[in-house]
Amino acid sequence: MTLHERTEAPTDGNHWRPWTAPAALIGAFVLGLFASSIVAAVGGTAGSSPTHPTPAVALIGALVFDLSLVAAALYFARLGGPLRARDFGFRRVSLRVGVRAFLVAGITYYVVTAVYAALLRLHGREKLPSELGAGKSTAALVGTAVFVCVIAPIAEELFFRGFFFGALRRWRIPVAGRDLGTLVAAVVTGIVFGLAHVGSAPAEYLVPLGFLGFVLCIVRWRTRSLYPCIALHSVNNSLALGINQLHWGAGEIVGLIAASLCVITALTGPLSVRQASPAGA
Repeated sequence: MTLHERTEAPTDGNHWRPWTAPAALIGAFVLGLFASSIVAAVGGTAGSSPTHPTPAVALIGALVFDLSLVAAALYFARLGGPLRARDFGFRRVSLRVGVRAFLVAGITYYVVTAVYAALLRLHGREKLPSELGAGKSTAALVGTAVFVCVIAPIAEELFFRGFFFGALRRWRIPVAGRDLGTLVAAVVTGIVFGLAHVGSAPAEYLVPLGFLGFVLCIVRWRTRSLYPCIALHSVNNSLALGINQLHWGAGEIVGLIAASLCVITALTGPLSVRQASPAGA
């Protein structure tokens, strides 16, 4: 059985209904906004401004928001049956397949983004790292790096590619004898992923982020694993932080990428299961 044949399974065994995807999204944002407002209120008692929060308050607020994504995904996934890490994509994938998917997706994303930026003459950058105070102190830098390069990739991939896309893939959209449910699910997930970055990224960069969200869905579908998605997300964030925000050299950026991937592996590795071998292999 070929890789293509094995990745055609539309749901990876989950029993999530498509309606749980938008429900989880709404629930996550309501919970995230509520939790973030509490953090801001507590920070206000210590002198933090609602419009210009201190790095600590901004970091904790961003953290609880991403944890809200995880909480919502787990809650609505539980409605469909027992929670299983493999349904979210925590499946081991061969190094050859994983690296190939990572490189093809990464090159495609960066080429398309470069063309888009050149055509529109864009020079913006994400606001979040500066809001977290990455350049103000060593503690803020470490906290920002851990959040941006480790926590955000895990939490956002678990929600968007692991759960949201996984639930929407149960759509059946027959067109000319083919089921386009997975493709439509990838497009919708990409759009939602881009819109989720409103406020943390310039408006003109929401389109490339939406395209990245779509590409990551294709990686998740083709490999049946969330790990290449998390890795690409982490590397992209590390490059953005190291180059655009901190103006680091190549050695420092490579170190950040390596350290981030090592921590991600340590945190999520225990969740992984091996891909089932093809029958008769």
